Amino acid sequence: MKIGILSRDRQLYTTKRLLWTVKEIGHDPIFMDTLKLSLMVRDSKFEVYYDEENLGQIDVVLGRIGASITDYGLAVIRHFELGGTPVVNSSTSIADSRDKFRSLQVLTKHGIRVPATMLTRSPTMTMRSVDLLGGMPIVLKMLQGTQGIGVMLAENPSAAESILETFWGLGHDIQIQSFIKEAKGRDIRALVIDGQVVAAMKRESTTGEFRSNIHRGGEGKLFILPPEFEELAIKTAEVLGLKVAGIDMLESHEGAVVIEANSSPGFEGLERATHKDVARMILEFLIRHARGS
Repeated sequence: MKIGILSRDRQLYTTKRLLWTVKEIGHDPIFMDTLKLSLMVRDSKFEVYYDEENLGQIDVVLGRIGASITDYGLAVIRHFELGGTPVVNSSTSIADSRDKFRSLQVLTKHGIRVPATMLTRSPTMTMRSVDLLGGMPIVLKMLQGTQGIGVMLAENPSAAESILETFWGLGHDIQIQSFIKEAKGRDIRALVIDGQVVAAMKRESTTGEFRSNIHRGGEGKLFILPPEFEELAIKTAEVLGLKVAGIDMLESHEGAVVIEANSSPGFEGLERATHKDVARMILEFLIRHARGS
């Protein structure tokens, strides 16, 4: 079976692990740099060229689409889908999860608890938003971003107004979110594959800041999910249509809350924390998905 791995960088830990594991389990890995793929529609066919060569038949594609190339990446995923190639995750599910506020809208519609969040472009609503969200500090997030990039903590009103004005001036939408103090710089990452949590870790900041992402200096440790968190992670992936997802959650006074769903989760920290072969679990599902089982 030819298994395509869409990624911008074949030297990334996750990409290398996936490509190596495809070989290990007896299949053919096809690395595809997303921005080197060219798409053509003609004669009722969906053709894909890699550099200048027709890519030909791929049996299944795992899409790892970075935030900086979301639009082009979605076009590539959609092209494979329409051409009949099984893809994980779907273009719709990636789009719904990649836009942070859109994902919160979908989750709220399905009764999933998320932090109170405001999206506005009105300068006069800034301080009103702070009041509605429970006061300072507040979390400001760009609508697209990964690994903690584009996430800022505003400790006072002047800092919030300055950050918002700057990003609005650059044409970026920023969501304003309540700060869950009781989480204390810790969050929980659950990896969901085909409707099951297969691994989980608790991440904690080691730098004193509120973000706990591994790429921001966070440290991951094995975590056994309580039933509430496991059910929440599974339901979040389900309503967003994600077959492979990293679901990030916080412990609040009201219980578990979802802060983000990642459609292209890295798993270096997760493999280190849990000692599980995450790459193999993902690829075994991919093969089952391609075979329709």
